[in-house]
Amino acid sequence: METKVTFRNTQAKTSILLALSEAKCALSHAQLNEKLQGICDRVTIYRVLDRLISEKKVHRIADIDGSIKYASCHQCNHPKTELHTHVHFSCQKCKMLICLDQIEPKVVLPDGFEIKETNFTISGFCNQCNV
Repeated sequence: METKVTFRNTQAKTSILLALSEAKCALSHAQLNEKLQGICDRVTIYRVLDRLISEKKVHRIADIDGSIKYASCHQCNHPKTELHTHVHFSCQKCKMLICLDQIEPKVVLPDGFEIKETNFTISGFCNQCNV
């Protein structure tokens, strides 16, 4: 018998998802904490982010400096059952990290290998800083 997993919506979950969906770029945990203005503590933010990632509503991005940022999957073109494979762009000047949904690199692995997670980040200057 198949067990159906249900996810409950809490104020913290709703607020975090709203903050990420309204953001123009990916946000760090600290940026999310600041935007939430005390709605929940930092540990709750991490737990909710992990839940949203497992629900494929949010994805985690490793920036070029090693920091982790989070973005809403509202613009992602991937079906919710597939891997998150588009490219991210990290601006070296303004530190903005954005999804480039239209660019999806093709990865071919040797036999016997299986992809569980991908992270493609390009570094340079965004269109605002490259003037």
